[in-house]
Amino acid sequence: MQEWKVSGQKRIDIESRFRPEIEGLRTVAALLVAMYHIWFNRVSGGVDVFFVISGFLITTSIISTINRTGEFKFLPYVTKLLKRLLPSVLFILGVVLVLSTFLLPASILGKTIREVVASMFFYQNWQLAVSSTDYLDVTQMKSPVEHFWALSIQWQFYMIWFVLFSFILWMMNKYQIRSIKAVLNGLLGFLFVTSLAYSIYLTEVNQPWAYFITPTRVWEFALGSLLCVNLSAIRISKWVATIIGWIGLLGLLTTGVLFNVSQMFPGYIALWPMTCALMIVLSGTQETRFGLKRFLGSKPMVKLGGIAFGIYLWHWVLLEFYRYNVQETPGLLVGTLIIVSSIGLSYLMTEWIEKPIRTSTVNRTAFKKLGALLTINVLLIGSLLGLAYLEEQELKQAVSKNKYPGALAIEQALSVPKQDPFPSYANVFNDLPLVHTDGSNQGLQKTEAKVGVYGKTKDYKATIALVGSSHSEQWFGALHEAIKGTDIRLLNLTRSGTRFSTGYELNSLKGIWNQNVLNYLKDADVDLIISHVTAADAS
Repeated sequence: MQEWKVSGQKRIDIESRFRPEIEGLRTVAALLVAMYHIWFNRVSGGVDVFFVISGFLITTSIISTINRTGEFKFLPYVTKLLKRLLPSVLFILGVVLVLSTFLLPASILGKTIREVVASMFFYQNWQLAVSSTDYLDVTQMKSPVEHFWALSIQWQFYMIWFVLFSFILWMMNKYQIRSIKAVLNGLLGFLFVTSLAYSIYLTEVNQPWAYFITPTRVWEFALGSLLCVNLSAIRISKWVATIIGWIGLLGLLTTGVLFNVSQMFPGYIALWPMTCALMIVLSGTQETRFGLKRFLGSKPMVKLGGIAFGIYLWHWVLLEFYRYNVQETPGLLVGTLIIVSSIGLSYLMTEWIEKPIRTSTVNRTAFKKLGALLTINVLLIGSLLGLAYLEEQELKQAVSKNKYPGALAIEQALSVPKQDPFPSYANVFNDLPLVHTDGSNQGLQKTEAKVGVYGKTKDYKATIALVGSSHSEQWFGALHEAIKGTDIRLLNLTRSGTRFSTGYELNSLKGIWNQNVLNYLKDADVDLIISHVTAADAS
Protein backbone atom coordinates (compact mmCIF):
# COMPACT_ATOMS: atom_id res chain seq x y z
CA MET A 1 0.00 0.00 0.00
CA GLN A 2 0.98 3.61 -0.62
CA GLU A 3 -0.51 6.82 0.75
CA TRP A 4 -1.15 9.95 -1.28
CA LYS A 5 0.17 12.73 0.94
CA VAL A 6 0.15 16.47 0.72
CA SER A 7 1.59 18.59 3.54
CA GLY A 8 1.88 15.44 5.64
CA GLN A 9 -1.84 14.61 5.42
CA LYS A 10 -3.06 11.14 4.51
CA ARG A 11 -5.09 11.17 1.32
CA ILE A 12 -5.64 7.80 -0.38
CA ASP A 13 -4.38 4.20 -0.47
CA ILE A 14 -3.72 2.38 -3.74
CA GLU A 15 -2.59 -1.09 -4.73
CA SER A 16 0.87 -0.47 -6.17
CA ARG A 17 2.40 -3.94 -6.13
CA PHE A 18 3.21 -5.93 -9.27
CA ARG A 19 0.14 -7.78 -10.52
CA PRO A 20 1.25 -10.79 -12.59
CA GLU A 21 -2.32 -11.68 -13.53
CA ILE A 22 -2.65 -8.32 -15.30
CA GLU A 23 0.34 -9.24 -17.48
CA GLY A 24 -1.42 -12.50 -18.26
CA LEU A 25 -4.60 -10.60 -19.07
CA ARG A 26 -2.62 -8.49 -21.54
CA THR A 27 -1.52 -11.72 -23.22
CA VAL A 28 -5.11 -12.92 -23.52
CA ALA A 29 -6.21 -9.56 -24.96
CA ALA A 30 -3.41 -9.48 -27.55
CA LEU A 31 -3.99 -13.06 -28.70
CA LEU A 32 -7.76 -12.50 -28.89
CA VAL A 33 -7.27 -9.47 -31.13
CA ALA A 34 -4.89 -11.38 -33.39
CA MET A 35 -7.03 -14.52 -33.68
CA TYR A 36 -10.25 -12.66 -34.40
CA HIS A 37 -8.54 -10.48 -37.01
CA ILE A 38 -6.87 -13.41 -38.75
CA TRP A 39 -9.58 -16.06 -38.82
CA PHE A 40 -12.91 -14.39 -38.17
CA ASN A 41 -12.51 -10.85 -39.53
CA ARG A 42 -14.28 -9.65 -36.40
CA VAL A 43 -13.53 -7.49 -33.39
CA SER A 44 -12.91 -9.42 -30.17
CA GLY A 45 -13.15 -6.75 -27.47
CA GLY A 46 -9.47 -7.26 -26.69
CA VAL A 47 -8.59 -3.65 -27.46
CA ASP A 48 -11.18 -2.48 -24.95
CA VAL A 49 -9.48 -4.66 -22.32
CA PHE A 50 -6.17 -2.98 -23.18
CA PHE A 51 -7.83 0.37 -22.56
CA VAL A 52 -9.15 -0.52 -19.11
CA ILE A 53 -5.78 -2.04 -18.16
CA SER A 54 -4.01 1.11 -19.37
CA GLY A 55 -6.32 3.23 -17.23
CA PHE A 56 -5.58 1.08 -14.19
CA LEU A 57 -1.80 1.03 -14.68
CA ILE A 58 -1.25 4.68 -15.61
CA THR A 59 -3.36 5.84 -12.67
CA THR A 60 -1.33 3.62 -10.36
CA SER A 61 1.87 5.08 -11.80
CA ILE A 62 0.69 8.70 -11.48
CA ILE A 63 -0.47 8.36 -7.88
CA SER A 64 2.70 6.50 -6.94
CA THR A 65 4.77 9.31 -8.46
CA ILE A 66 2.88 11.94 -6.48
CA ASN A 67 3.18 9.86 -3.30
CA ARG A 68 6.91 9.53 -3.79
CA THR A 69 7.84 13.03 -4.95
CA GLY A 70 4.91 15.20 -3.90
CA GLU A 71 4.67 16.62 -7.42
CA PHE A 72 3.63 15.71 -10.95
CA LYS A 73 5.70 17.28 -13.73
CA PHE A 74 5.03 17.04 -17.45
CA LEU A 75 8.57 16.48 -18.73
CA PRO A 76 9.40 13.37 -16.66
CA TYR A 77 5.92 12.01 -17.32
CA VAL A 78 6.00 12.41 -21.09
CA THR A 79 9.67 11.37 -21.31
CA LYS A 80 8.87 8.05 -19.68
CA LEU A 81 5.94 7.49 -22.02
CA LEU A 82 7.90 8.33 -25.16
CA LYS A 83 10.74 6.02 -24.14
CA ARG A 84 8.18 3.26 -23.69
CA LEU A 85 6.09 3.75 -26.83
CA LEU A 86 8.21 5.33 -29.55
CA PRO A 87 10.95 2.69 -30.04
CA SER A 88 8.48 0.00 -31.13
CA VAL A 89 6.26 2.45 -33.01
CA LEU A 90 9.05 4.05 -35.04
CA PHE A 91 10.76 0.75 -35.76
CA ILE A 92 7.62 -0.99 -37.04
CA LEU A 93 6.57 2.04 -39.09
CA GLY A 94 10.02 2.09 -40.68
CA VAL A 95 9.73 -1.60 -41.58
CA VAL A 96 6.28 -0.97 -43.05
CA LEU A 97 7.58 1.89 -45.22
CA VAL A 98 10.37 -0.27 -46.62
CA LEU A 99 8.16 -3.29 -47.28
CA SER A 100 5.36 -1.17 -48.74
CA THR A 101 7.59 -0.17 -51.64
CA PHE A 102 7.85 -3.78 -52.75
CA LEU A 103 4.84 -5.62 -51.29
CA LEU A 104 1.90 -3.20 -51.46
CA PRO A 105 -0.13 -2.22 -54.54
CA ALA A 106 0.59 1.35 -55.58
CA SER A 107 -3.09 2.23 -55.08
CA ILE A 108 -2.76 1.85 -51.30
CA LEU A 109 0.68 3.42 -50.96
CA GLY A 110 -0.53 7.00 -50.57
CA LYS A 111 -3.06 6.00 -47.93
CA THR A 112 -0.37 4.03 -46.10
CA ILE A 113 2.02 7.01 -46.04
CA ARG A 114 -0.70 9.29 -44.64
CA GLU A 115 -1.50 6.77 -41.93
CA VAL A 116 2.17 6.20 -41.10
CA VAL A 117 2.53 9.94 -40.45
CA ALA A 118 -0.68 9.91 -38.40
CA SER A 119 0.62 6.95 -36.39
CA MET A 120 3.98 8.60 -35.70
CA PHE A 121 2.24 11.62 -34.21
CA PHE A 122 -0.57 9.70 -32.49
CA TYR A 123 -3.62 10.97 -34.39
CA GLN A 124 -4.29 7.85 -36.46
CA ASN A 125 -7.75 7.33 -34.92
CA TRP A 126 -8.86 10.76 -36.16
CA GLN A 127 -7.26 10.14 -39.55
CA LEU A 128 -9.37 7.00 -39.95
CA ALA A 129 -12.52 8.70 -38.68
CA VAL A 130 -12.17 11.65 -41.08
CA SER A 131 -11.41 9.32 -44.02
CA SER A 132 -14.64 7.36 -43.34
CA THR A 133 -12.85 4.11 -42.61
CA ASP A 134 -14.91 1.09 -41.57
CA TYR A 135 -12.52 -1.06 -39.52
CA LEU A 136 -13.77 -4.44 -40.71
CA ASP A 137 -15.32 -3.59 -44.09
CA VAL A 138 -13.51 -6.07 -46.32
CA THR A 139 -14.36 -4.03 -49.43
CA GLN A 140 -12.20 -1.15 -48.19
CA MET A 141 -8.47 -1.21 -48.85
CA LYS A 142 -6.64 -1.53 -45.54
CA SER A 143 -3.20 -0.17 -44.75
CA PRO A 144 -0.73 -2.25 -42.71
CA VAL A 145 -0.85 0.39 -39.94
CA GLU A 146 -4.60 0.86 -39.56
CA HIS A 147 -4.53 -0.80 -36.13
CA PHE A 148 -2.36 2.02 -34.75
CA TRP A 149 -5.64 3.86 -34.07
CA ALA A 150 -5.80 2.20 -30.65
CA LEU A 151 -2.31 3.38 -29.73
CA SER A 152 -3.20 6.93 -30.79
CA ILE A 153 -6.23 6.93 -28.49
CA GLN A 154 -4.05 5.59 -25.69
CA TRP A 155 -1.56 8.43 -26.11
CA GLN A 156 -4.33 11.04 -26.20
CA PHE A 157 -5.75 9.52 -23.03
CA TYR A 158 -2.36 9.82 -21.32
CA MET A 159 -2.31 13.52 -22.16
CA ILE A 160 -5.86 13.98 -20.86
CA TRP A 161 -4.90 12.22 -17.63
CA PHE A 162 -1.91 14.52 -17.16
CA VAL A 163 -4.21 17.52 -17.28
CA LEU A 164 -6.72 15.82 -14.99
CA PHE A 165 -4.24 14.87 -12.28
CA SER A 166 -2.39 18.16 -12.52
CA PHE A 167 -5.70 19.88 -11.81
CA ILE A 168 -6.38 17.53 -8.87
CA LEU A 169 -2.91 18.15 -7.42
CA TRP A 170 -3.39 21.89 -7.77
CA MET A 171 -6.71 21.66 -5.91
CA MET A 172 -5.11 19.58 -3.15
CA ASN A 173 -2.34 22.10 -2.57
CA LYS A 174 -4.54 25.18 -2.85
CA TYR A 175 -7.53 24.07 -0.80
CA GLN A 176 -5.95 21.41 1.46
CA ILE A 177 -8.62 18.91 0.50
CA ARG A 178 -8.80 16.01 2.93
CA SER A 179 -11.17 13.69 1.06
CA ILE A 180 -9.10 13.39 -2.11
CA LYS A 181 -10.56 9.94 -2.79
CA ALA A 182 -14.01 11.49 -3.04
CA VAL A 183 -12.68 14.11 -5.48
CA LEU A 184 -11.02 11.44 -7.60
CA ASN A 185 -14.14 9.30 -7.69
CA GLY A 186 -16.25 12.31 -8.50
CA LEU A 187 -14.14 13.49 -11.42
CA LEU A 188 -13.46 10.00 -12.77
CA GLY A 189 -17.11 9.06 -12.35
CA PHE A 190 -18.19 12.17 -14.23
CA LEU A 191 -15.87 11.31 -17.13
CA PHE A 192 -17.07 7.71 -17.08
CA VAL A 193 -20.77 8.58 -17.19
CA THR A 194 -20.57 11.39 -19.76
CA SER A 195 -18.23 9.50 -22.10
CA LEU A 196 -20.30 6.30 -21.87
CA ALA A 197 -23.53 8.20 -22.53
CA TYR A 198 -21.99 9.93 -25.55
CA SER A 199 -20.58 6.62 -26.74
CA ILE A 200 -23.99 4.95 -26.58
CA TYR A 201 -25.63 7.86 -28.42
CA LEU A 202 -23.03 8.21 -31.16
CA THR A 203 -22.78 4.46 -31.72
CA GLU A 204 -26.48 4.46 -32.57
CA VAL A 205 -26.22 7.52 -34.80
CA ASN A 206 -22.84 7.06 -36.51
CA GLN A 207 -21.07 3.89 -35.40
CA PRO A 208 -18.00 4.07 -37.72
CA TRP A 209 -17.23 7.57 -36.41
CA ALA A 210 -17.90 6.55 -32.80
CA TYR A 211 -15.54 3.59 -33.14
CA PHE A 212 -12.45 5.73 -33.65
CA ILE A 213 -12.81 9.05 -31.86
CA THR A 214 -11.39 9.67 -28.39
CA PRO A 215 -14.44 11.01 -26.47
CA THR A 216 -16.34 7.73 -26.96
CA ARG A 217 -13.45 5.73 -25.45
CA VAL A 218 -12.47 7.82 -22.42
CA TRP A 219 -14.97 5.97 -20.22
CA GLU A 220 -13.03 2.71 -20.73
CA PHE A 221 -9.85 4.27 -19.35
CA ALA A 222 -11.83 5.99 -16.59
CA LEU A 223 -13.23 2.63 -15.54
CA GLY A 224 -9.70 1.25 -15.08
CA SER A 225 -8.76 4.33 -13.08
CA LEU A 226 -11.80 3.96 -10.82
CA LEU A 227 -10.78 0.37 -10.16
CA CYS A 228 -7.26 1.52 -9.23
CA VAL A 229 -8.54 4.13 -6.79
CA ASN A 230 -11.04 1.83 -5.09
CA LEU A 231 -9.46 -1.62 -5.32
CA SER A 232 -7.87 -1.50 -1.86
CA ALA A 233 -11.30 -0.94 -0.29
CA ILE A 234 -12.94 -3.93 -2.03
CA ARG A 235 -12.94 -7.19 -0.09
CA ILE A 236 -14.06 -10.53 -1.54
CA SER A 237 -13.71 -14.09 -0.28
CA LYS A 238 -11.45 -16.65 -1.93
CA TRP A 239 -14.30 -18.70 -3.36
CA VAL A 240 -15.89 -15.58 -4.86
CA ALA A 241 -12.51 -14.63 -6.36
CA THR A 242 -12.18 -18.10 -7.92
CA ILE A 243 -15.65 -18.02 -9.46
CA ILE A 244 -15.64 -14.47 -10.85
CA GLY A 245 -12.14 -14.92 -12.29
CA TRP A 246 -13.11 -17.86 -14.49
CA ILE A 247 -16.47 -16.34 -15.37
CA GLY A 248 -14.67 -13.18 -16.44
CA LEU A 249 -12.26 -15.09 -18.66
CA LEU A 250 -15.07 -17.13 -20.24
CA GLY A 251 -17.08 -13.99 -20.89
CA LEU A 252 -14.09 -12.24 -22.43
CA LEU A 253 -13.27 -15.16 -24.73
CA THR A 254 -16.84 -15.28 -26.04
CA THR A 255 -17.34 -11.53 -26.57
CA GLY A 256 -16.69 -11.66 -30.31
CA VAL A 257 -18.92 -14.73 -30.64
CA LEU A 258 -21.91 -13.43 -28.71
CA PHE A 259 -21.93 -9.90 -30.16
CA ASN A 260 -21.31 -8.30 -33.53
CA VAL A 261 -18.67 -6.12 -31.94
CA SER A 262 -17.64 -4.34 -35.14
CA GLN A 263 -21.15 -2.82 -35.48
CA MET A 264 -22.13 -2.43 -31.81
CA PHE A 265 -18.95 -1.06 -30.18
CA PRO A 266 -18.07 1.14 -28.40
CA GLY A 267 -21.62 1.58 -27.07
CA TYR A 268 -23.25 -0.13 -24.11
CA ILE A 269 -22.22 -3.60 -25.36
CA ALA A 270 -18.59 -2.69 -24.58
CA LEU A 271 -19.58 -2.96 -20.92
CA TRP A 272 -19.45 -6.73 -21.37
CA PRO A 273 -15.67 -7.11 -21.90
CA MET A 274 -15.09 -4.22 -19.48
CA THR A 275 -16.98 -6.06 -16.74
CA CYS A 276 -15.12 -9.27 -17.58
CA ALA A 277 -11.78 -7.47 -17.23
CA LEU A 278 -12.84 -5.96 -13.89
CA MET A 279 -13.85 -9.39 -12.60
CA ILE A 280 -10.47 -10.82 -13.62
CA VAL A 281 -8.49 -8.03 -11.96
CA LEU A 282 -10.66 -8.21 -8.84
CA SER A 283 -10.18 -11.98 -8.62
CA GLY A 284 -6.43 -11.42 -8.50
CA THR A 285 -6.67 -9.77 -5.09
CA GLN A 286 -6.92 -13.24 -3.53
CA GLU A 287 -4.48 -16.15 -3.64
CA THR A 288 -6.51 -19.30 -4.36
CA ARG A 289 -5.59 -22.83 -5.29
CA PHE A 290 -7.82 -23.07 -8.34
CA GLY A 291 -8.13 -19.38 -9.15
CA LEU A 292 -7.53 -17.80 -12.54
CA LYS A 293 -4.56 -15.94 -11.10
CA ARG A 294 -2.50 -19.17 -11.06
CA PHE A 295 -2.94 -19.42 -14.84
CA LEU A 296 -2.65 -15.75 -15.81
CA GLY A 297 0.22 -15.23 -13.38
CA SER A 298 2.23 -18.19 -14.66
CA LYS A 299 5.69 -17.51 -16.10
CA PRO A 300 4.75 -18.09 -19.77
CA MET A 301 1.71 -15.80 -19.56
CA VAL A 302 3.65 -13.08 -17.73
CA LYS A 303 6.49 -13.34 -20.25
CA LEU A 304 4.09 -12.99 -23.17
CA GLY A 305 2.34 -10.12 -21.37
CA GLY A 306 5.62 -8.24 -21.36
CA ILE A 307 5.66 -8.29 -25.18
CA ALA A 308 1.88 -8.10 -25.75
CA PHE A 309 2.26 -4.53 -27.06
CA GLY A 310 4.52 -5.81 -29.83
CA ILE A 311 2.27 -8.79 -30.60
CA TYR A 312 -0.61 -6.41 -31.16
CA LEU A 313 1.46 -4.14 -33.42
CA TRP A 314 3.08 -6.90 -35.49
CA HIS A 315 0.16 -9.25 -36.18
CA TRP A 316 -1.82 -6.79 -38.32
CA VAL A 317 1.26 -5.76 -40.29
CA LEU A 318 2.02 -9.37 -41.20
CA LEU A 319 -1.63 -10.12 -41.89
CA GLU A 320 -2.13 -7.23 -44.31
CA PHE A 321 1.06 -7.92 -46.27
CA TYR A 322 -0.05 -11.54 -46.53
CA ARG A 323 -3.51 -10.57 -47.76
CA TYR A 324 -2.21 -8.20 -50.41
CA ASN A 325 0.29 -10.69 -51.79
CA VAL A 326 -1.53 -14.02 -51.38
CA GLN A 327 -5.07 -12.63 -51.60
CA GLU A 328 -6.78 -15.22 -49.48
CA THR A 329 -7.90 -15.64 -45.90
CA PRO A 330 -5.19 -17.35 -43.84
CA GLY A 331 -5.92 -20.94 -42.91
CA LEU A 332 -5.10 -22.57 -39.60
CA LEU A 333 -1.43 -23.15 -40.45
CA VAL A 334 -0.72 -19.73 -41.97
CA GLY A 335 -2.68 -17.92 -39.26
CA THR A 336 -0.75 -19.76 -36.57
CA LEU A 337 2.52 -18.86 -38.30
CA ILE A 338 1.46 -15.19 -38.30
CA ILE A 339 0.82 -15.30 -34.55
CA VAL A 340 4.05 -17.18 -33.81
CA SER A 341 5.98 -14.77 -36.04
CA SER A 342 4.38 -11.83 -34.23
CA ILE A 343 5.52 -13.25 -30.91
CA GLY A 344 9.06 -13.81 -32.21
CA LEU A 345 9.35 -10.37 -33.79
CA SER A 346 7.91 -8.75 -30.69
CA TYR A 347 10.43 -10.50 -28.46
CA LEU A 348 13.38 -9.49 -30.65
CA MET A 349 12.13 -5.93 -30.99
CA THR A 350 11.57 -5.64 -27.23
CA GLU A 351 15.03 -6.97 -26.38
CA TRP A 352 17.06 -5.16 -29.03
CA ILE A 353 15.11 -1.98 -29.81
CA GLU A 354 12.76 -1.08 -26.98
CA LYS A 355 14.56 -2.14 -23.79
CA PRO A 356 17.90 -0.37 -24.51
CA ILE A 357 15.98 2.88 -24.99
CA ARG A 358 13.34 2.44 -22.29
CA THR A 359 15.82 1.45 -19.58
CA SER A 360 18.43 4.05 -20.51
CA THR A 361 19.22 6.26 -17.51
CA VAL A 362 20.56 9.01 -19.76
CA ASN A 363 17.62 10.60 -21.56
CA ARG A 364 19.87 12.37 -24.04
CA THR A 365 21.22 9.02 -25.25
CA ALA A 366 17.71 7.52 -25.47
CA PHE A 367 16.35 10.43 -27.47
CA LYS A 368 19.32 10.42 -29.83
CA LYS A 369 18.35 6.87 -30.75
CA LEU A 370 14.72 7.85 -31.10
CA GLY A 371 15.78 10.81 -33.24
CA ALA A 372 17.73 8.45 -35.50
CA LEU A 373 14.67 6.21 -35.95
CA LEU A 374 12.46 9.23 -36.64
CA THR A 375 14.95 10.62 -39.16
CA ILE A 376 15.06 7.31 -41.02
CA ASN A 377 11.27 7.26 -41.25
CA VAL A 378 11.12 10.86 -42.47
CA LEU A 379 13.72 10.07 -45.17
CA LEU A 380 11.76 7.00 -46.24
CA ILE A 381 8.54 9.01 -46.47
CA GLY A 382 10.34 11.74 -48.42
CA SER A 383 11.78 9.18 -50.82
CA LEU A 384 8.39 7.60 -51.50
CA LEU A 385 6.75 10.98 -52.02
CA GLY A 386 9.63 12.03 -54.27
CA LEU A 387 9.21 8.95 -56.46
CA ALA A 388 5.48 9.66 -56.73
CA TYR A 389 6.21 13.26 -57.77
CA LEU A 390 8.68 12.16 -60.44
CA GLU A 391 6.14 9.73 -61.87
CA GLU A 392 3.53 12.50 -61.99
CA GLN A 393 5.94 14.78 -63.86
CA GLU A 394 6.73 11.99 -66.27
CA LEU A 395 3.03 11.56 -66.96
CA LYS A 396 2.57 15.30 -67.61
CA GLN A 397 5.45 15.31 -70.07
CA ALA A 398 4.12 12.24 -71.83
CA VAL A 399 0.66 13.78 -72.19
CA SER A 400 2.04 17.09 -73.42
CA LYS A 401 3.94 15.30 -76.18
CA ASN A 402 0.75 13.55 -77.37
CA LYS A 403 2.18 10.16 -76.48
CA TYR A 404 -1.01 9.55 -74.48
CA PRO A 405 -3.73 11.78 -76.05
CA GLY A 406 -6.65 9.60 -74.90
CA ALA A 407 -9.96 10.23 -76.64
CA LEU A 408 -8.44 13.21 -78.50
CA ALA A 409 -6.72 10.68 -80.77
CA ILE A 410 -10.08 10.09 -82.52
CA GLU A 411 -11.13 13.73 -82.78
CA GLN A 412 -7.77 14.89 -84.09
CA ALA A 413 -7.09 11.76 -86.15
CA LEU A 414 -3.74 11.35 -84.47
CA SER A 415 -1.50 8.45 -85.33
CA VAL A 416 -0.35 7.23 -81.96
CA PRO A 417 1.98 4.26 -81.58
CA LYS A 418 0.84 1.57 -79.17
CA GLN A 419 2.04 2.30 -75.65
CA ASP A 420 1.98 0.45 -72.37
CA PRO A 421 -0.63 1.97 -70.01
CA PHE A 422 0.74 4.95 -68.13
CA PRO A 423 0.30 5.40 -65.28
CA SER A 424 -0.45 1.86 -64.19
CA TYR A 425 -4.02 1.07 -63.26
CA ALA A 426 -3.01 0.97 -59.60
CA ASN A 427 -1.75 4.53 -59.72
CA VAL A 428 -4.99 6.10 -60.96
CA PHE A 429 -6.67 5.47 -57.62
CA ASN A 430 -6.74 9.21 -56.85
CA ASP A 431 -7.88 10.24 -60.34
CA LEU A 432 -11.13 11.69 -59.05
CA PRO A 433 -13.79 13.79 -60.78
CA LEU A 434 -14.04 17.51 -60.15
CA VAL A 435 -17.03 17.16 -57.81
CA HIS A 436 -14.92 15.06 -55.47
CA THR A 437 -11.93 17.38 -55.43
CA ASP A 438 -13.85 20.68 -55.21
CA GLY A 439 -15.95 19.49 -52.27
CA SER A 440 -19.42 19.33 -53.80
CA ASN A 441 -19.67 15.56 -53.24
CA GLN A 442 -21.17 14.89 -49.81
CA GLY A 443 -19.16 12.77 -47.35
CA LEU A 444 -20.37 9.80 -45.33
CA GLN A 445 -20.64 11.69 -42.05
CA LYS A 446 -23.13 14.36 -43.18
CA THR A 447 -26.71 14.33 -44.43
CA GLU A 448 -27.50 17.73 -45.95
CA ALA A 449 -28.12 17.92 -49.69
CA LYS A 450 -24.91 19.56 -50.85
CA VAL A 451 -25.36 20.99 -54.37
CA GLY A 452 -22.58 21.69 -56.86
CA VAL A 453 -23.48 24.03 -59.73
CA TYR A 454 -21.66 23.91 -63.10
CA GLY A 455 -22.06 25.08 -66.69
CA LYS A 456 -24.36 28.02 -67.41
CA THR A 457 -25.29 29.31 -63.96
CA LYS A 458 -27.31 32.33 -65.20
CA ASP A 459 -29.85 32.66 -68.00
CA TYR A 460 -29.76 28.89 -68.57
CA LYS A 461 -32.41 27.16 -70.68
CA ALA A 462 -32.33 23.72 -69.06
CA THR A 463 -31.02 22.03 -65.93
CA ILE A 464 -29.64 18.52 -65.49
CA ALA A 465 -29.28 17.04 -62.00
CA LEU A 466 -26.78 14.23 -61.45
CA VAL A 467 -27.84 12.36 -58.30
CA GLY A 468 -26.57 9.31 -56.42
CA SER A 469 -23.36 7.69 -55.25
CA SER A 470 -19.92 7.41 -56.82
CA HIS A 471 -21.53 5.30 -59.55
CA SER A 472 -23.39 8.43 -60.61
CA GLU A 473 -20.40 10.64 -59.90
CA GLN A 474 -18.30 8.80 -62.48
CA TRP A 475 -20.51 10.26 -65.22
CA PHE A 476 -19.90 13.82 -64.15
CA GLY A 477 -16.87 14.26 -66.41
CA ALA A 478 -18.80 13.28 -69.52
CA LEU A 479 -21.78 15.48 -68.65
CA HIS A 480 -19.55 18.41 -67.73
CA GLU A 481 -17.77 18.13 -71.07
CA ALA A 482 -21.03 17.73 -73.01
CA ILE A 483 -22.64 20.94 -71.68
CA LYS A 484 -19.66 23.16 -72.49
CA GLY A 485 -20.71 25.93 -74.88
CA THR A 486 -24.42 25.28 -74.25
CA ASP A 487 -27.10 27.02 -72.19
CA ILE A 488 -27.43 24.06 -69.83
CA ARG A 489 -26.89 24.15 -66.08
CA LEU A 490 -25.54 21.01 -64.38
CA LEU A 491 -26.27 20.24 -60.71
CA ASN A 492 -24.39 17.64 -58.75
CA LEU A 493 -26.04 15.99 -55.73
CA THR A 494 -23.90 12.98 -54.91
CA ARG A 495 -22.90 11.27 -51.66
CA SER A 496 -20.24 8.62 -51.25
CA GLY A 497 -21.64 5.10 -50.94
CA THR A 498 -25.29 6.20 -51.13
CA ARG A 499 -27.76 5.33 -53.89
CA PHE A 500 -30.61 7.72 -54.68
CA SER A 501 -33.11 5.07 -53.82
CA THR A 502 -35.40 3.53 -51.26
CA GLY A 503 -34.26 0.70 -49.02
CA TYR A 504 -32.41 2.69 -46.35
CA GLU A 505 -33.66 3.10 -42.79
CA LEU A 506 -35.40 6.48 -42.60
CA ASN A 507 -33.40 7.58 -39.55
CA SER A 508 -30.05 6.40 -40.91
CA LEU A 509 -27.56 8.86 -42.38
CA LYS A 510 -28.16 7.53 -45.89
CA GLY A 511 -31.93 7.60 -45.46
CA ILE A 512 -31.88 11.17 -44.15
CA TRP A 513 -29.69 12.30 -47.06
CA ASN A 514 -32.04 10.69 -49.58
CA GLN A 515 -35.01 12.50 -48.06
CA ASN A 516 -33.15 15.83 -48.06
CA VAL A 517 -32.23 15.40 -51.73
CA LEU A 518 -35.80 14.45 -52.60
CA ASN A 519 -37.11 17.54 -50.81
CA TYR A 520 -34.63 19.71 -52.71
CA LEU A 521 -35.51 18.25 -56.09
CA LYS A 522 -39.26 18.74 -55.54
CA ASP A 523 -38.81 22.51 -55.52
CA ALA A 524 -35.78 22.78 -57.81
CA ASP A 525 -35.92 23.96 -61.41
CA VAL A 526 -34.73 20.64 -62.90
CA ASP A 527 -35.54 19.28 -66.36
CA LEU A 528 -33.66 15.98 -66.25
CA ILE A 529 -32.47 13.79 -63.39
CA ILE A 530 -29.68 11.31 -64.07
CA SER A 531 -28.98 8.58 -61.53
CA HIS A 532 -28.02 4.91 -61.54
CA VAL A 533 -29.27 1.48 -60.57
CA THR A 534 -26.82 -0.77 -58.73
CA ALA A 535 -29.19 -2.96 -56.73
CA ALA A 536 -31.34 -5.76 -58.08
CA ASP A 537 -33.40 -8.65 -56.71
CA ALA A 538 -32.38 -11.79 -58.56
CA SER A 539 -35.37 -13.70 -57.16
